[in-house]
Amino acid sequence: MENESKEIPYKIYLSESEMPTSWYNVRADMKKKPAPLLNPATHKPCTFSDLQPVFCDELIKQELNDTDRLIPIPQEIRDFYKMFRPSPLVRAYCLEKKLGTPAHIYYKFEGNNTSGSHKLNSAIAQAYYAKQQGLKGVTTETGAGQWGTALSMACAYLGLDCKVFMVKCSYEQKPFRREVMRTYGASVTPSPSMTTDVGKKMNEEFPGTSGSLGCAISEAVETAVKNPGYRYVLGSVLNQVLLHQSVIGVETKSALDKYGIKADIIIGCAGGGSNLGGLISPFMGEMLRGERNYKFIAVEPASCPSLTRGKFVYDFCDTGHVCPLSKMYTLGSEFIPSANHAGGLRYHGMSAILSELYDEGLMEARAVEQTAVFEAAEEFARIEGILPAPESSHAIRVAIDEALKCKETGEAKNIVFGLTGTGYFDMKAYEAFNDGKMSDYIPTDEDLKRGFDAIPKI
Repeated sequence: MENESKEIPYKIYLSESEMPTSWYNVRADMKKKPAPLLNPATHKPCTFSDLQPVFCDELIKQELNDTDRLIPIPQEIRDFYKMFRPSPLVRAYCLEKKLGTPAHIYYKFEGNNTSGSHKLNSAIAQAYYAKQQGLKGVTTETGAGQWGTALSMACAYLGLDCKVFMVKCSYEQKPFRREVMRTYGASVTPSPSMTTDVGKKMNEEFPGTSGSLGCAISEAVETAVKNPGYRYVLGSVLNQVLLHQSVIGVETKSALDKYGIKADIIIGCAGGGSNLGGLISPFMGEMLRGERNYKFIAVEPASCPSLTRGKFVYDFCDTGHVCPLSKMYTLGSEFIPSANHAGGLRYHGMSAILSELYDEGLMEARAVEQTAVFEAAEEFARIEGILPAPESSHAIRVAIDEALKCKETGEAKNIVFGLTGTGYFDMKAYEAFNDGKMSDYIPTDEDLKRGFDAIPKI
């Protein structure tokens, strides 16, 4: 840890003039690039034309760009960002005091917008490029509803139609987030539905299923392909999404540099990888270039442990096997996770970028159970005054654990974590925890076998 030369305020704000003007593409600094997406029909690397029926043209260019370190952010997107960016980097003085730790804890708070999460950073970018292409609308999936909410806001702002397939368990657990999407003009359909071929097949094979992100993705892609003037957009996993979310890490690094602070440990929750990848990207870039060392920790739910128990192989990104194949840590596209309350962390795979970095040993991964996560969430809410989303609370859990380790060793490390969103639409989960009705589920090896058996042999 470097010495702090200035008194650190509770909240470190950047001015509008200090906002990022470019997204940072960590792939440019990776010596071993993420493996290319594969065409599901030919198993050959995807070309621009392969992806064109599904994604917006400019987003395809960003998806395939492994060489440009900086991608300029269009002025229209930067103007929209000014509604909620720069977001604050907060020193958790109260939490530090409560824990009695010599560690200094910081969190980058991304919940200060109506969508309640970091997802708006990429939603406005993807909607902007769809509008620029002259499209009528976009389709997508959403787990906990944060991405669907953000995309519905961005589409309303730009006058685009928005069709959202929401994983059924979250559709039922989080009715108010669903209504926010509808308020912004989106149509919201529980997945699996009876409106697509993939949905009908899933309902037939698994009656009463709570759904999965993989299935919702398939339904959204099918809908986009069958409706002229529509394209599919995704809230996580893809390279382009981590690129857009790099504004989180660029701002975090600028705020720390402003006060001469060097982070020692950087922690983020991990579902598909958008928040974690965005937070760590510029710091990881420094490490890849040999300039500094950091400890990165990805935190995932024990009920959906893609990094800690998955396989690093090519797999389908969706249950319907219509999307490209990605080399990633995966539990198999047919893995259906339990209906846990961290709906945004229930994807079967992990970003190809993060999977490659993890496989090279450049970051750690931990799986935590949801009762331990909600214990940390309530402690944080009572001490720091912010009600965190269940997804973010995974990072809080491990940040507290690392701070307590510092208490044992006497080391005053700088711990930074991403507080990706607020939990005001997650009160059913808090109710279950407070009533003692929340249980922990860890899939057995036999549970995982079904998903692994469906992984294609490539």
